[in-house]
Amino acid sequence: QLQASGGGLVQTGGSLRLSCAASGRTFSSYTVGWFRQAPGKEREFVAGISRSEGRTSYADSVKGRFTISRENAKNTVYLQMNSLKPEDTALYYCAARDGGVIYESPRSYTYWGQGTQVTVSS
Repeated sequence: QLQASGGGLVQTGGSLRLSCAASGRTFSSYTVGWFRQAPGKEREFVAGISRSEGRTSYADSVKGRFTISRENAKNTVYLQMNSLKPEDTALYYCAARDGGVIYESPRSYTYWGQGTQVTVSS
């Protein structure tokens, strides 16, 4: 089970840190991705981190602003979001998959947490 938290309301240029905590499984064995979905839009890949080497991948829209990291001892993956923009407003989900490859398709991920809302005001 995955539990996402840390969302909220922030002004343009502000920061938030999302957390994705896992229970019932060894999180270090899974590649983890963050996705987001805005109203009327498809769910899109934001960032991912591989299970072992800790390789990371980012959507072009968030490169240089967002950082994904993991703390395996706490079974938690984080998404640090800086310089937030109104277009970052969405419901953010974390997801996990077996295997070491970071895929951008949501269909490649087996386990999903509930979303946490991020709203950036202009």
